Amino acid sequence: MGFIQSMSRKGNCWDNAPIESFFGHMKDEVDYRSCQTLVELKECIYNYIEEYNYYRPQWTLNKMTPVQYWSQILCA
Repeated sequence: MGFIQSMSRKGNCWDNAPIESFFGHMKDEVDYRSCQTLVELKECIYNYIEEYNYYRPQWTLNKMTPVQYWSQILCA
């Protein structure tokens, strides 16, 4: 299917911390078990990522969304 595995440096657990946090939130907040098809699952995940990046403020990003935070950094 053309997937490429992403590998961190050996023994560096901090490389995985942000994505592990994201997946932990996603598993808690997305009703993925209600999806009947792979297409429905992809749409559900896409919608969550959209919400997470554009509409869901993050405490660790000064209560901004990831998109707002990165825009602020790039303009500074």
